[in-house]
Amino acid sequence: MKKFISFAAAIIACVAAFAQNPQYDTYFTPDRLRIDLTFAGDASYQKIFLDGLVKEGPWSGSKTNLIDPFRYGEYFLEVQTPHGEAIYSKGFNTLFQEWRTTAEALTTPQAFNSSYTIPFPKEKVVLKVYERVKATGLHNEIFSVAIDPADKLISREVANDFKVTAIMENGDPANKVDLLFVAEGYTSEQMEKFLADARRFADYLFTMPPYNRHKGDFNIWAVESISQESGTDIPHEDIWRKTVANSNFYTFRSDRYLTAQNQKTICQIATAAPYDALYVIVNNEKYGGGGIYNFYGLSASDCPWALEVFVHEFGHSFAGLADEYYDSSTSYEEFYNIKIEPWEPNITTLVNFDAKWKDMLPTGTAIPTAPLAEQKDNVTLGVYEGGGYMAKGIYRPVMDCRMKTNQAEGFCPVCQRAIERMIEYYCK
Repeated sequence: MKKFISFAAAIIACVAAFAQNPQYDTYFTPDRLRIDLTFAGDASYQKIFLDGLVKEGPWSGSKTNLIDPFRYGEYFLEVQTPHGEAIYSKGFNTLFQEWRTTAEALTTPQAFNSSYTIPFPKEKVVLKVYERVKATGLHNEIFSVAIDPADKLISREVANDFKVTAIMENGDPANKVDLLFVAEGYTSEQMEKFLADARRFADYLFTMPPYNRHKGDFNIWAVESISQESGTDIPHEDIWRKTVANSNFYTFRSDRYLTAQNQKTICQIATAAPYDALYVIVNNEKYGGGGIYNFYGLSASDCPWALEVFVHEFGHSFAGLADEYYDSSTSYEEFYNIKIEPWEPNITTLVNFDAKWKDMLPTGTAIPTAPLAEQKDNVTLGVYEGGGYMAKGIYRPVMDCRMKTNQAEGFCPVCQRAIERMIEYYCK
């Protein structure tokens, strides 16, 4: 009961914050501040270090919704006035956080670089970063730094002169979801291919519910970031390429996990572009990809399932959706604590199912729901055991969904609702 009361109190606080967003013009200029951080540690401890501050171009996010109502993610950043008033917040995940759940992290400390953007403040502020404690699901402060916008050491240096091309433009970035495609492993002679790939990915996205109902809510951009060589690193095949984002397969020694370890590099590539969501298209034919919430999505351009992988990984990086499969080998060890409710909207441990899709279930639905004997019926909404890399203790909404397999027709109703809520958040 105590856990439920704490969770309910947190939800009430989030709703209240959402209803009382601060006025943008009171606290922020029209510009964007990039905050470069280094996360370091191992499985048992972590520390965050400030790597730098960079003043970039115009802020392209919402100027109305400044306080995150979802509180998704294993981390949460908050910008506060010197008096402690929250004026901006956002949840996120990191590749570092995933790495901490691997066997390697038990013995070998590592450091990962990443970057986060906030509206450029008019006056001094305090940036705080919180981690979600695995034992309780609650956030705990782990980093704090004062930021003075008048500091002459805030860099104004332009990282690159890569061309930014509008693939689809529907209006003011402040009132749209700005999806930015980043070219990785494309040489200068292959930029037309990259733009064609970006259009192909975008076109497929808008065939898929609920995105097909919200095409007008998106702007699509492409940054023509040039690599010296074509392709990407495939370490376990001894293939190495000089590319602009330094991406690679074999992340955490998983054959198909394609990532770019230094996310700061990707944000530097995107420095002149508007974006709410970053997606890296890797010029390669090998199956693979990755998607990390409010971090980036990334996948290969030309593998047989390229389009299906894209919308799956974008589901992670944009909407915070969890993987619903549980019978595939991963490098993670005890990724979820089944004694608490996971934050992802499309899986549950039933600890607090009321906060998930219980309101969407048909009357009389058994909780949990027995697996359907007729495998052709993959879309009946229920509470089916297996998900989040675990066969027991975690439940998903339908037998099959795009967050479970590439063969699924699309997203289940629960995932669609979560995606639409995120679109609405960015567009207000």
